[in-house]
Amino acid sequence: MTDLPAPPGYLTARDTQRALGITPGALRNLVYRGQLQRAGGTDRYPWYAATDVAAIAAKRAARAAA
Repeated sequence: MTDLPAPPGYLTARDTQRALGITPGALRNLVYRGQLQRAGGTDRYPWYAATDVAAIAAKRAARAAA
């Protein structure tokens, strides 16, 4: 079975990894450290709010530009 499609405004785990340019382990670490929270889906196929992912991406871009 593949990733279930996320509703509008949410990203699947795979889409989140692509957007942030990270590995599955790095995504798990973001969730474990409380920097990103699951917003729905199932245990195996979680969804993340697109706004939360965009905020993390913006932080990473600002840090890289500094």
